[in-house]
Amino acid sequence: MAFNVLFATAVLCLTALSLSVAFAEEIKPIDEPCLGCLCEANGECSPHMKCRGEVCGMFGITWAYWSDSGRPVIQGSQPTDSDAYQKCANDATCARTSVIGYMKRFAQDCNNDGVVDCYDYAAIHKMGGFGCKSHLPHDYQIRFKACQLSLKELSG
Repeated sequence: MAFNVLFATAVLCLTALSLSVAFAEEIKPIDEPCLGCLCEANGECSPHMKCRGEVCGMFGITWAYWSDSGRPVIQGSQPTDSDAYQKCANDATCARTSVIGYMKRFAQDCNNDGVVDCYDYAAIHKMGGFGCKSHLPHDYQIRFKACQLSLKELSG
């Protein structure tokens, strides 16, 4: 009886271990070239971009995105300041920190290829942490792919 319980427990543990290994995905951290392509895909990638409706800055960050990213702030600000979001999203360095924080929080394999890479980050950035498996808007996808292609051509 004790042997059967031990054997069954061992089989369950091994099965759980093999399933977790089978579903493991490689997560590549977001890098500078990818951040550049997210900015380019967003449209006009300029550090002088300001708020346009509900999105701010060169990355097109919303208040919810900024909040989910950990509410980074520029020096001298507090996350509770009424203008902390706009100041961060409109500052290239703080906005970059916001995007990195968002990607760390929501990193996932959006296209089911077993790797979390720049394509996944582009989908997460545009469609959100819970909607990245949706189709990217055509214009955004075209700009992102053009940026990725130019990076490949530059690297050889």
